[in-house]
Amino acid sequence: MYFFLRHFSLVEILYTTTIVPRMLADLRSSRPTIPRGSCFTQLYFFSLLGITECCLLTAMAYDRYAAICCPLHYTTLMNQGTCAGMVGVSYLAGIITGTTHSVFIFTLPFRGANTIHHFLCDILPVLRLATASTFWGEVGNLFVTVAFIFTPFSLIVASYACILAAILGVATSQGRQKIFSTCSSHLFVVILFFGTGTVAYMRPQADSLGDTDQILSIFYTVVTPMCNPFVYTLRNKEVTGAMRRLMKRYLWGP
Repeated sequence: MYFFLRHFSLVEILYTTTIVPRMLADLRSSRPTIPRGSCFTQLYFFSLLGITECCLLTAMAYDRYAAICCPLHYTTLMNQGTCAGMVGVSYLAGIITGTTHSVFIFTLPFRGANTIHHFLCDILPVLRLATASTFWGEVGNLFVTVAFIFTPFSLIVASYACILAAILGVATSQGRQKIFSTCSSHLFVVILFFGTGTVAYMRPQADSLGDTDQILSIFYTVVTPMCNPFVYTLRNKEVTGAMRRLMKRYLWGP
């Protein structure tokens, strides 16, 4: 679990660094502008890190499934090589998808309106500025959404369905509570991240409204990363115990 959390934290830090500083600078500016190269860079890293995070959350769900539903085989199923391979595939999927998608979008001509109705260079808002046909770009966006948002979310739901069955099979309420506390942090993050992401990217373009898009994007680009440190630390007994010992040492002495 901590191996995946380390990589998840790294991706979250890079993910928010790609979006939030630029967003805050634009909020302070009366006429916010972004150069074409900077827009490409932001779109590239936003796609790369977003896809990587989706894959990592799926790997973490499988880790919880293996720990709860197959506890006697856990060390075999989730050995060091398997964990490293799952993380490596997550990064590779993000790099390939982010590179392909970003390069394709920025090969389109942009000669008309140059105002992005968004607080970041997201895929759909940039596509809407292209003067050529964006059919293949929209098809590619739908493919990425199904492959890396809808499919991982479905796998996570299936994992938690098995976990729920395991929880109901536990005789004692204390055992059920222990299992639920193990998964509640990850489940909360998954619902917030994938829920808003699915609604934002799976809607037809005709039903997509600028203000609604921005509100939904705020959740999976700002709110979820902001909540994650608190969710994964305050719900973890080892971390809260270490925090208590640290506070006791510095406030009341050894």
